[in-house]
Amino acid sequence: MDLFEKKRTKTTNQAAPLADRMRPDSLDDFVGQTHLVGQGSVLRKAILGDNAPSMILWGPPGSGKTTLAHLVAESSQANFVFFSAVTSGVKEVKAVIEKAKKDKEFYHHKTILFVDEIHRFNKAQQDAFLPQVENGIITLIGATTENPSFEVISPLLSRCKVYVLQQLKPEEVKIIVQKTLQDKERGLGNYRAIVEEKTLDYICQMCNGDARIALNTLEVAVLTRAPDKTGQVNLDLKHIEEVMLKKALLYDKSGEEHYNVISAFIKSLRGSDPDAALYWMFRMLEAGEDPIYIARRMVILASEDIGNADPQALLVAVAAKEAVEFIGLPEGEFALSQAAVYLATAPKSNAVYQALNKVKQDIKETLNLPVPLHLRNAPTPLMEKLGYAKGYKYPHQFEGHFVAETYLPEKLKERRYYIPGQQGFENEIKKRVEDWQKLKEQSSNAESKKKKNK
Repeated sequence: MDLFEKKRTKTTNQAAPLADRMRPDSLDDFVGQTHLVGQGSVLRKAILGDNAPSMILWGPPGSGKTTLAHLVAESSQANFVFFSAVTSGVKEVKAVIEKAKKDKEFYHHKTILFVDEIHRFNKAQQDAFLPQVENGIITLIGATTENPSFEVISPLLSRCKVYVLQQLKPEEVKIIVQKTLQDKERGLGNYRAIVEEKTLDYICQMCNGDARIALNTLEVAVLTRAPDKTGQVNLDLKHIEEVMLKKALLYDKSGEEHYNVISAFIKSLRGSDPDAALYWMFRMLEAGEDPIYIARRMVILASEDIGNADPQALLVAVAAKEAVEFIGLPEGEFALSQAAVYLATAPKSNAVYQALNKVKQDIKETLNLPVPLHLRNAPTPLMEKLGYAKGYKYPHQFEGHFVAETYLPEKLKERRYYIPGQQGFENEIKKRVEDWQKLKEQSSNAESKKKKNK
């Protein structure tokens, strides 16, 4: 347990890790999370005004949680105490609380307590904060990579604002890396490191949005590379591969190869080839593709190419996306692989996709057709008098909870958009639709006979 300094001294400890040395001194230098601390944001105003609320910072590793806590310390006149949930216990918590009470009572100083990895505190340890957060003795800032809904007790969670930090984008990591290469006081500027653009992009892609990994990689690469005759340290792709222990693959996330590989992946899923699907998926992952992007594409395919042939496919794809967001990589690879295999081996149907295209086309051509009167609500006597809801047949009052009825506008009443196929569960749907269609035809024929007899 130790106190953050109110203002970081200009003489930086060069023995400290590079990522720690490069923490920004102000919100203006903070990279990423503009949705939280961008110009004009509520949280930014609160921090600069020394009114930061008790909060939980939830986000992936290297996204800026601890750095944001440092910036709160820089902007505050409060006592700022740093806790690590890995090394601290209830005894230390109580000591901080007692000191915070005295500081508030005798010196009118508030205390901000930062708890790193707060999800590692058990219920009893978290309970110890409750009264103090409630009565304002301490302002709590907790940082966690885990979903606070599951890892932070509800009473404490209800007393804190939860701020979700997003994974840093490669271009944001690149800004941090470039600053580090130029900074002679805290960074690597004195090494005169030269990094090829493609090598720089590779570092920023392979760190998976974790700025700490990018800076650690850069530091090791610079320190293990001898300078040339001119004193420059040249970092090429091969050297970075050795440092990261990963081989660069031909895959430009913003170029043609990106689209080629994702196309091969989707077509392998659609073509029911689980082996090829896994191969192309891991080509992307090994090259640094965002796993959430891959998961999103599988969610799309689950509806577009499988649909109701296996309704479970969409649930599996969405669950994989949520799992990856929840646990990250590398463990998230299991969920992605399971989903890819499931989708590839599921029965296929694009009937829903075809149906929505037909519907869109009809809407475009017919525009605002009136809703049939029997389908309208009649909440007022006037509307009832005008025929609203007249003749509506309530399906649950009929056998099989179905009644022959017209639900489309008069002009489109014969249209059929969704034509189920014969694959998987859609074959069952097809039987139902056909049975209902027969009932409609029988009802229509009966209605026609009535009219003739009249």
